[in-house]
Amino acid sequence: MIRKLSSAAAVLLTSSAAFAASHADTSVTVVLSEELDIVDPCEASRSNVGRVVLQNISETMTELVPGEGLQTRLATGWEDLGDGTWQFTLREGVNFHDGSAFDAADVAHSLARIKSEDITCEIGAKFFGGTELTTEVVDDHTINITADPVQPILPLLMSTVTVVPSDTPMDSHVETPIGTGPYMFDEYNRGQNIKLSQNENYWGESPAVTDATYVFRSDSAVRAAMVAQGEADIAPNIALQDASNPEMDFSYPNSESVYMRLDTTMEPLDDKRVREALNYAVDREAFIGTILADGTLLATSIVPPSTLGYNEELEPYPYDPERAKELLAEAEADGVPVDLEITFIGRLNNWGNVTETLEALTAMWEEVGFNIDLQMVEVAEWLEYYSQPFPEDRGPTIVAAMHDNANGDPVFSMYFKYDSEGLQSGVRDPALDAMIADATTATGDERERLWKDIMHYIHTEQVYDVLLFHMVGFSRVNPRLDFTPTIRTNSELQLSQITFN
Repeated sequence: MIRKLSSAAAVLLTSSAAFAASHADTSVTVVLSEELDIVDPCEASRSNVGRVVLQNISETMTELVPGEGLQTRLATGWEDLGDGTWQFTLREGVNFHDGSAFDAADVAHSLARIKSEDITCEIGAKFFGGTELTTEVVDDHTINITADPVQPILPLLMSTVTVVPSDTPMDSHVETPIGTGPYMFDEYNRGQNIKLSQNENYWGESPAVTDATYVFRSDSAVRAAMVAQGEADIAPNIALQDASNPEMDFSYPNSESVYMRLDTTMEPLDDKRVREALNYAVDREAFIGTILADGTLLATSIVPPSTLGYNEELEPYPYDPERAKELLAEAEADGVPVDLEITFIGRLNNWGNVTETLEALTAMWEEVGFNIDLQMVEVAEWLEYYSQPFPEDRGPTIVAAMHDNANGDPVFSMYFKYDSEGLQSGVRDPALDAMIADATTATGDERERLWKDIMHYIHTEQVYDVLLFHMVGFSRVNPRLDFTPTIRTNSELQLSQITFN
């Protein structure tokens, strides 16, 4: 049963009947938890951007399909030429939304753009950090891509690279994304909606959905009610307490892992005992079945158990507040300023009940003696603390984050989360940098073993963060649609996968 709505929400829903009457049979409305601050395809690895842009507007060379493995998309084949070079054969007869033909020069430009120093593209920093990419255009539909150091899973990594036309600016983000996908970006009315329409010249099959409107509502109960009342068709992310209708609601283990990123470069977080105390102070089990769903798993790594090299021998930290107090006392006796105020940055609407989760964490930490200042902020301000360069005037900081890795290999996570040069790393550890570099270039059983060693090093030997949960997602879908959410739904919602009952 849906909880009582605010008066504002009730007024919002009074128009639902009129909306349903005028709602075109092949149009869909998606209600998102947060507004997009940016729409550039090179930021599509961010879940709030990917839900709109990825594979709808901008496509990738390859595509990792749940249950099916790596599939073709804009590339129709690939071959390992050795020494870090892969040759990709590109699909012919593909045009961008502006009418220009897709060719190898566009792929070369897209790869150069995600690595451009004049613009911070998360895809480049996230998936290709520490890797130099060079390209050779063989002909219009053949390109050689070389990675240094060698990337033995380069075809899989190419499933993250959104391809844009070769005249896309290298030094600024775009406000109207142009891609090759089945939908075109029509308009963005800030504070209101985003509208997409079907690309009538799409190279693939014509999807059932002809156009889509994305609206933004921060309240989970409102999002769920909008679908129930017919004002929206899909709410990709709703909270546990609002997933109350078995005819509309789907729950599924997703690829999101919640962790607290510690800035280990300054006191008191640079002391291992303090980091251990943060872990022992958290009653992880208390969250499950209350404000987080049954089926939520306790995390010992930033990647989910389905990932290569996941170390099943690691155990979550037990709830032991007395041990936490002892560790803080030991650190304080050695001169560590454990009473310094620690700024705790949370992102509004990052997941269902995020504020309640972080308030509970704050209380647990304060109970053992930490001095915590919780600040809940919008995504743009949150990124200032989460991504380098960090604010120069900051004090000790913890950033609450939820990381998505549905790609099956830790290479999609480890460099940019833990390497000293990683975009979102709070760690400066040359030994770990070397370990990540070795695992990145390894293959087969050695690759799996090295990733396991890294997970043990981060979680047990150095305790670099507070790893918490592998999440369960909830989505609400209008019964008029034939669509089942998957592990990718929170970060990628392909309209072409939707049909109508």
